[in-house]
Amino acid sequence: MAVLNKIRQRSLFLILIIALALFSFVLSGLFKNGSALGSKSQNVVATINGKEISREDFLRKVEYAQRQMGQGVTNTQAMNRVWDQEVRQAVMESQYENLGFSVERDQMRDLLKTNLASSPEFQNEAGLFDENKLNEYIANLKATSKEAYEQWVDYEQSIAASGMQQDYVNMVKAGVTGTLAEGKVEHGLENNKVDIKYVQVPFTSISDSTVSVSKSEISSYIKDHNKQFQVEASRDINYVEFREVASLDDEKEISSALSGLLNNSVVYNDITKANDTLLGFAQVKDNETFVNSNSDIKFDDRFLFKSALAKNLADNLYDQSVGSTFGPYKDNGYLKLSKLVSETFIPDSAKARHILIPFVGSRGATAETTLTEVEAKKTADSVMAVVKANPAKFVDMLSLSADKVSNEKEGVLDWFTYNAMVPEFRDFTFQNNKGDIGVVKTDFGYHVIEILDQTAKEKAVKIATIAREIEPSDETVDKVFRDASKFEIAVAGKDFQAVSKENDYGVRPVKGIEVLQENIPGLGSQRQIVRWTFNEETKVGDVKRFNISGGYVIVQLAAKNEAGLMSVENASAIVLPKLRKEKKAALIKERVKATTLDALASEENQTVKMASSINMKNPTISGAGREPIIVGAAFGLKEGETSKLIVGENGVYMVQVTKVSPAAELDNYQAFANRVGQQKANAVNTKLYEALKDASEIEDNRAETVQ
Repeated sequence: MAVLNKIRQRSLFLILIIALALFSFVLSGLFKNGSALGSKSQNVVATINGKEISREDFLRKVEYAQRQMGQGVTNTQAMNRVWDQEVRQAVMESQYENLGFSVERDQMRDLLKTNLASSPEFQNEAGLFDENKLNEYIANLKATSKEAYEQWVDYEQSIAASGMQQDYVNMVKAGVTGTLAEGKVEHGLENNKVDIKYVQVPFTSISDSTVSVSKSEISSYIKDHNKQFQVEASRDINYVEFREVASLDDEKEISSALSGLLNNSVVYNDITKANDTLLGFAQVKDNETFVNSNSDIKFDDRFLFKSALAKNLADNLYDQSVGSTFGPYKDNGYLKLSKLVSETFIPDSAKARHILIPFVGSRGATAETTLTEVEAKKTADSVMAVVKANPAKFVDMLSLSADKVSNEKEGVLDWFTYNAMVPEFRDFTFQNNKGDIGVVKTDFGYHVIEILDQTAKEKAVKIATIAREIEPSDETVDKVFRDASKFEIAVAGKDFQAVSKENDYGVRPVKGIEVLQENIPGLGSQRQIVRWTFNEETKVGDVKRFNISGGYVIVQLAAKNEAGLMSVENASAIVLPKLRKEKKAALIKERVKATTLDALASEENQTVKMASSINMKNPTISGAGREPIIVGAAFGLKEGETSKLIVGENGVYMVQVTKVSPAAELDNYQAFANRVGQQKANAVNTKLYEALKDASEIEDNRAETVQ
């Protein structure tokens, strides 16, 4: 009681303590989550030119897009598609707002009519667009399904956006044109021509190994050209893959099991209390049942010509006697055992005509089909009797046929190959003779068939094959798991590369993984790995095992690259060749003493080359390739004048102009001005949106809100 009294006396004090504790807990959570008090709401996926895209709306559109795109499309792919659409819409909307663009009701109806005019559900009896049917459809959506109505609203918005975008693009195009002055320049670029002689000292004349480029030089180049080397935050990883692949022992075991199927086996029968002898593959007569009971691939009940057989079967079974076997052999991820079960002589192609009598439930049935299967068979037999008695009556009976396509050709199915038809139709037309008439049942109904013609018959064989997929055994799968686990433990806190080398494992490095990336080279879609590398708790050097399809991968986070300038290591592949080229140019210019083409050619062991009709529209030199700087320099020389050394794309040059051919003066340059205008208009289509996007303020929060 004394304790309770003390608690009551100090209740206010306890309440204050508890309140402070809760407050400090909340504050710690805020600070841990990156100063949430001052950051944007986690419900905002992006802000584009001041417009916020909510997480809820964005994910709803992603879900809808994923359903539209179908199976095999990942969430990330759908998200990227929606992102591109949302960015485009927001960027363009900011332009529409500035200009006062909008889509009013009448224009919206016109846009919907244009887009939906060919949809049967919105057409009247005359096949014309019916606005009343559209209104009924929208009203029904609104009354029956909130989700479907929201999708319709999204569709209307996309139609409106497309309409405004087209209006906007047309307006911009109307503002671009080609002037007569520009037309004259265009004419000159294309038709002013020079002939030259030149000597090229290629950069390849100096070995790369003799030209050193330091990291500090690369770093300076990056800083001097910083706009070219701005990058987003990224991660570098190393990984070792452990694949669950069948071992040689696994293959031997599968092969041994297949071989065992060849021979007869003795099994005890619990019912008769006696031993039964089961026929093996070599002697069994019911090959289809045997194959389907023992194979991963079902029995193929077709005759095949030699040309259609795999080479190993053509070489080892085609010319053998019926009952011969071949294998086990390896083929396309399977071990197989094959047996020649039948041979025949059939034509390669056949020509036939038919009358199709469908019945209710058959694939050939239509809304007008009323015959039962029994009635259809009776009708077909009657038709066959008439046609057999008088083949000329065949065309008259086509009114009973449901095959409207062949009916237009008097029922004729022109030359078709053996495997082009369903099995029952195929067997009749290829295993009987020219002129034969019969009734055949298929999934489509009953066919009255007349064989019109056949090519010459040749040998075909039917082969039964037992196939077993080459899969790792449980022992192999367990070993792969143990190896991956041991390696994961071994590299923890140690040199990833060194431990991998000690264990003879190949390391795959991957650089520049971005936060919203999905695919990792060599591993495919691995969003889980990307998320781990960008987790704040993951440190450089950390190692983790991930389950992947068919095995495991041990991943090490090798580096965290912050947003900003590209690192020297990552930029080297781009910068090193540029700096090496600059140094080679300097070396060549320093060592050359010659002032004439012949002297330069002799000094550098090169030849004097010629190029004619060079123009500035297409600055290409025969024998040297595209060289804009060299061509530009040539047009700056007078006829007979020789240049000093000029640094080009592929080497250092000396050029002499041998002939100058000015473009002919025209009375009017309108044709060229029109061409310039068209080029500008085409550029609007391809470059307008990207230019607007580059000028927009886009804050992408997908990594924090929806990854």
